[in-house]
Amino acid sequence: MRGIIPRNDLREFTHMRYTACTSGPDDFMKKGFSLRQVETTPPRTTELFIVLTMYNEDKDLLSRTFHGVVKNIAHLCSRERSRVWGKDGWQKVVVCIVADGREIIDQGSLAYLAALGVYQSGIVMDEVRDVPVNAHIFEYTTQTSIDNNMEMKAGEDSEVVPIQVLFCLKEENAKKINSHRWFFNAFGPILEPNICILIDVGTEPGPKSIYNLWKAFNVDPNVGGACGEIVAMKGKYWNKLLNPIVAAQNFEYKMSNILDKPFESVFGYITVLPGAFSAYRYLALKNTKNEKGEEEGPLASYFKGELDDKEEEKKKENMFVANMYLAEDRILCFELVAKRNCTWLLHYVKSSQAETDVPEDVTGLIRQRRRWLNGSFFASFYAISHFYYISRSDHSIGRKIFLYIEMAYQAYNLIFSWFAIGNFTLTFYILGQALSFGPDAPWSKDVGRGIFLVLEYIYLLLVIVQFIFALGHRPQGSNKAYIISIIFFSILMVYMLFAAFWLAIKGINSGISSLGPNIDPSTTATAKSILNNDKFRNIILSLVSTFGLYLISSLMMLDPWHIFTCAIQYIILLPFYVIILNIYAFCNIHDVTWGNRPETPKESGSKEAKDVKSSTVPTVEVSVPEDINSVYQLAVQEVRRKSSKEVTIATPKQKREDARKSFRTKVVLAWVFSNIILITIISSLGNSQPSVIDGYMAFILWSVAGLAAFRFFGTFTYLLFRLFTDPNILSCTK
Repeated sequence: MRGIIPRNDLREFTHMRYTACTSGPDDFMKKGFSLRQVETTPPRTTELFIVLTMYNEDKDLLSRTFHGVVKNIAHLCSRERSRVWGKDGWQKVVVCIVADGREIIDQGSLAYLAALGVYQSGIVMDEVRDVPVNAHIFEYTTQTSIDNNMEMKAGEDSEVVPIQVLFCLKEENAKKINSHRWFFNAFGPILEPNICILIDVGTEPGPKSIYNLWKAFNVDPNVGGACGEIVAMKGKYWNKLLNPIVAAQNFEYKMSNILDKPFESVFGYITVLPGAFSAYRYLALKNTKNEKGEEEGPLASYFKGELDDKEEEKKKENMFVANMYLAEDRILCFELVAKRNCTWLLHYVKSSQAETDVPEDVTGLIRQRRRWLNGSFFASFYAISHFYYISRSDHSIGRKIFLYIEMAYQAYNLIFSWFAIGNFTLTFYILGQALSFGPDAPWSKDVGRGIFLVLEYIYLLLVIVQFIFALGHRPQGSNKAYIISIIFFSILMVYMLFAAFWLAIKGINSGISSLGPNIDPSTTATAKSILNNDKFRNIILSLVSTFGLYLISSLMMLDPWHIFTCAIQYIILLPFYVIILNIYAFCNIHDVTWGNRPETPKESGSKEAKDVKSSTVPTVEVSVPEDINSVYQLAVQEVRRKSSKEVTIATPKQKREDARKSFRTKVVLAWVFSNIILITIISSLGNSQPSVIDGYMAFILWSVAGLAAFRFFGTFTYLLFRLFTDPNILSCTK
C-alpha cells in the first residue's frame, strides 16, 4: 500500500492501530480507552463526526456510501476561502464505521475495508486476560478509496484526500441503536465533535450534501438537528420507475420533501430526521441532570430503546413503549426540541440530498412499513400527549405558539390516520351509490346496482382476506396473494376515480342546463351555477385543489417530474397504502422487531458424537449410562405408575407472549370497531338524510385539501426564507 499512497510523513499514514475493547460503550472512556485524534500534538478538534452504520450489507452498498463520503470530504478540503475548511480540512473530520456483529458482517465488505487499510483479520483477539472482547476498534488514516466500479482511487486523484477512519467491529449483533450507543457514548465524549452526521450504509450522499448540511448549523446557532432530502434510487434512465411499487414510493418521498419537511421546518420541529441521512449538534444531544440528580435529555430518552436482556423483556411487556421505540429517531427529535431550558430547532436542508434504495417488491415494502407505521403511530401519540414538555424549554412565546399549532396539526393527522380505512370505505360506498342509483348514472339502475353489488362484495372480501393474511401469514409466504389483492384493489380505485369524474362532469352539465338554453357558458352566472353544484364543488374542486397544490409546490421547488411519472401509480395504489399496509401493521403490533434481523442460532445442549473409523459401516461413539439395568427398572416403574393430571403453569416467556398478543387484540378491536361505528353511523344517517352523506363526503375531501393547503403555506414560507437568507438553508428567526 505504501507504493500507492502519496504521503508517508505521519505515523497515521503508515501504521494502523488496533484496540481490543473489553468494556461496554458507556464505560469506554472510564476504562482508559482512547482514540488517536486526542493523542496528537496538539490534539485535533473534530468538527464533523460521521457514522456509517452497517449490518450485513455487501461491498457494493458499502462502496456507494463510503466513496460518497470521501467525495464530500474532498469538497470540504477544496474550499480554500473557508474559515473552517481548506487544504487540511480532513483533519477535522472523522469517519466512524460501526459493524453490527462480527459473525454477520459480509466478508466482501471486510475485504473492501482491508483494501483501504482499515482492517486486518490476523490481529483480532477474542479475549484479553480472560475477559471477552466486546468490540474490535481499528484506526487508520487512509489515502485511498474504492468507487462503485471497484476501481482504486489514490495518489493525485481529486476525489481522494486523507480520511481518518475509525472502524468499530462489534463482537455481537446488538442492533442499530447499539451501534449509535458506541458512536455517541463511547467515541463522542472523547472527540467532543461539533456536528454528528448519521448515515446508513447503502445511502449515497451527494458530492456537496455534507457541506450543505453542516452549513445549516454554522449559520444558525439554534439549529440542533437537520436533515436533507432522501431521494429514491431510480436506476439508469429512471428504469426502476417502471415498477409501480418503486414509482409510488418515489412520489411519496418527493411530496414529503416538498410539502411535509419544509412545512415542519418553518415551525421549527421536524417530526423525524431520517436515520439514513441526518445531522445533530453534539452539544444539543448531551444529557443534563434534573432536580432529582438523574440524567435526562435527548440521548437518555433515545437509548431507552436499547436495553440489556432483563430490561428488554420488561420493556416488551409494555407494548406501547416497545412500539414507540421502533421509531426512536422520532423520540430523539421531540426530546431535542423540548429540551429543558434550551432553544434548539430542527431544520430541513433542500440542497442536501442523499440517494437510497427502496423496496422493489410488495413483501419488502410491507415488512418495512409495518415497523414505520407502528413506530410512528405510537411515537406521534407520545409526542402529542407530552406537548406540555415544550413549556419547559426556553423558546420564545412566539416560537412556543408555533410549536403548539404544529402539535395540533399532528394530532389532527393522527386522528385522520386512525380512521383512514373507515373514511376510504365510506368514500367507496358514497361514490358507488351515487354512480349506480343516482339520476346521473351512465347505465340503467339494474346494471348499476349489479356492478356496485359485485364490487361491494369484492371489497368486503378483500378486506377480510387482509386480516387473515396479516394475522396468520408472513408477507414472504403470501406474496402472490398480496399481488392479486393489490390488482383487485387497483380496479376498485379506478372505479372510484371514474365515479368521481363522471359525477363531477354531470354536475357541471346540470349547472349549465339549469340556466336555460340561451345562456352563454362563459358568463359569470354559469360559473356561479357550476360552483353552487354540490358534486362539482365537493369532488372536483377539492381534488383539483389537492393535486393542484401538489403540482404548484413541486414547480416552486423546481422538481415537478414525479408528478408526471409517478402520480398515477401512487393514486392507483392508494388502497394498498390505506388498507393493506394499515391492516398488516395493526395486526402485527405485537411484533416489536425491526424485521431485518435473523435470530442467531443457539448452540445445542446435546453431547457431541465422535466419529469412529470403520472399514465397513461408519459408526459413532456415544456415552452410555453406567448402570443400564437400574435405568430399565425405573422406566418400568414409571409405566406402571398411575397418571395424574398435572396443572400446566405458563412460563414467564409464555406469559409475556400472551400479554403482547392480548395488547394486539385490544388495539385491533378498538381500531376495527371505531371504524365500523363511523361507517355505520354515516351510512345509516345517510339513508334517511342524504345531506349527511354529502356533508361527510365534503368534510373528507376538503380536509385533505385543507391539510395540503396548510402544508403549501409552509413550503411557500420556507422558500421565502431561503430567498432572503442563505440559498442553501432555511434560517428561521426566533
